[in-house]
Amino acid sequence: IMPDKGFKNDMQTLPKICSFCPWNGLFKDYEEHLKIKHPNPICEFCGERFNSTARLDEHKKKECTKVTVPCQLKEYGCSKPVSCAELSEHYLTESHQTAIIEVIHCFEANALNEPHERVLDMNIAIGQSTPSTMMTTTSENISSQMQEIREPIEILANGIQTLNDDAQGLSSKSIELQSSIESLTQDIGSLKLNVQEQSSFLDGVKPNQEILQQDVASLKQKIDDLQYVSYDATLIWKIVSFNEKMMDAQSERQTSIYSPPFYSSPTGYKMRARLYLNGDGNARRTHMSLFFVLMRGPNDAILKFPFNYRVTFCLYDQTPEQRHIIDSFRPDIRSSSFQRPRSEMNIASGIPKFFPLAMIQQDGNSYVRDDTMFIKVMVDFNDMPKTLLPYAVSLNPGLPMYNQQLLITQEAERRAQQQPQPQPTPINPPLASTETPLSQEPLETDIDEDNFNAEESSA
Repeated sequence: IMPDKGFKNDMQTLPKICSFCPWNGLFKDYEEHLKIKHPNPICEFCGERFNSTARLDEHKKKECTKVTVPCQLKEYGCSKPVSCAELSEHYLTESHQTAIIEVIHCFEANALNEPHERVLDMNIAIGQSTPSTMMTTTSENISSQMQEIREPIEILANGIQTLNDDAQGLSSKSIELQSSIESLTQDIGSLKLNVQEQSSFLDGVKPNQEILQQDVASLKQKIDDLQYVSYDATLIWKIVSFNEKMMDAQSERQTSIYSPPFYSSPTGYKMRARLYLNGDGNARRTHMSLFFVLMRGPNDAILKFPFNYRVTFCLYDQTPEQRHIIDSFRPDIRSSSFQRPRSEMNIASGIPKFFPLAMIQQDGNSYVRDDTMFIKVMVDFNDMPKTLLPYAVSLNPGLPMYNQQLLITQEAERRAQQQPQPQPTPINPPLASTETPLSQEPLETDIDEDNFNAEESSA
């Protein structure tokens, strides 16, 4: 193939108007104009930018979905411009289908008229042909053309009928969906009202739930206390999670803990112990402080006050050596701590320097095992000699109380027979026992009656 240079030269001298601006000139200058004035042309339909006009033209012809083009049946009544992306949907519209029918009618009319025009032309050209032969030829042509047209018409007619049926079906479904949407809207409104009512109800229930939770917590505490309750003036207090409680005391999140209440008898005094694991007052950070608390009981009106019975504390050694720590004191009947309680609890009174912290914090000490510590509180209503305290505390706690009392009585008689004359208090290693002298007033602590977990200072 040889290029036509003459035609190329003629092309270069053709006048050209710019597609993007009012510029006009020769075709040979147009490319340079596009590079200088329009280096990145933009599609006026979708706004996309291109690096050349050739790429823009290709985009407009094949890719741009927003380019609007007139319908091919514009001359037959379908004059609405359509974007390239919507052509498929446009072909199914009623206006386009009507235009198709119009085209078919026109084509049919032209097919009928065309043979007559041919006949006239043939008569003029060959005037010697017989009329019968001409009519026969014309009829055959018309019949064959009509036969060719009829089949497409029937196919299109059936397609139009199918489209109409589909349109009616879609219309019916649309009506059903509209009804369903209205029904769902009503249901949603009803559900919204129900949710609002439930929310209001829950808002009202929430305060009651908090009160119930507090009551349940209180009942749980009472139940926990009841499983340790004692009615024989003796309490063995099991303190679990010792290390956690010690850290709470050192950080002053909870400086003291209370034991479960216990009673001197089913109708007797109500009592409990209070322990400061990190010490109280001048014993803080050096000793554990242990106090006795007289509580208001249901039978205080018939009990004897002031309370004047000796109180003994024992910290159990959990090894076979049984080096228990024992200390006791006698109440001062002049102190308000031992008068009839007028509030929930009297002021606590006891022994601030009960046990050195240095010993309890040693690794492997015999008083804390498995993160658990045991303390025994015993109220002596029989005025037991203090020399018998180590023996009484060392008795097996698993024995019934009447057996323990019998053993204590027997031991007291045996010692009385062996030592008829009063002797100094014997030392019974490895047990240790001390008692606050009678002339010394019992150690008291000031306590906030409204807040039992408040810091307590020794008086």
